[in-house]
Amino acid sequence: MYERYEGLIFDMDGTILDTEPTHRKAWNEVLGGYGLSFDMAAMVSLNGSPTWRIAQAIIELNQADLDPHQLAREKTDAVKAMLLDTVQPLPLIEVVKAWHGRRPMAVGTGSERAIAEALLAHLDLRRYFSAVVAADDVKNHKPAPDTFLLCAERMGVAPEKCVVFEDADFGLQAARLAGMDAVDVRLL
Repeated sequence: MYERYEGLIFDMDGTILDTEPTHRKAWNEVLGGYGLSFDMAAMVSLNGSPTWRIAQAIIELNQADLDPHQLAREKTDAVKAMLLDTVQPLPLIEVVKAWHGRRPMAVGTGSERAIAEALLAHLDLRRYFSAVVAADDVKNHKPAPDTFLLCAERMGVAPEKCVVFEDADFGLQAARLAGMDAVDVRLL
């Protein structure tokens, strides 16, 4: 099915790893300390965005006077404290295992490098990927194509010969802008 591609790129959160419940719990914990709330539908629409961008949207929604980068750090710390014990791979990890050694593969995530590397290592999945591109590796985040273009570059594969597996609209848009085919895993 994916034989025509020379490189496979996977989003992480919600695509190969079930991190969403943990992220929601961490946001609830951090925002509760400030008496802030968030709309789940709005959060879902921001999937694939870096944490500081989500924090900015929450701050604007609540008309709060907070630093989005500080709020993002607090949320990241909360996630780190609970992620390794709660996150499990999603069924798409079987595609990763099936193509291991047959095509170069990369992870292109909106998560920070420290979290992505820790999760992949903890679940013994890091070995499947020749590259991991995280939010702190690029200036322009999804829906910009930079994350996936850097994945292709690090795999040594032309962008038009890559396929991206994504669960978020921003990520699917980023793949298209990178000139790559995309698989919306929500439809699998």
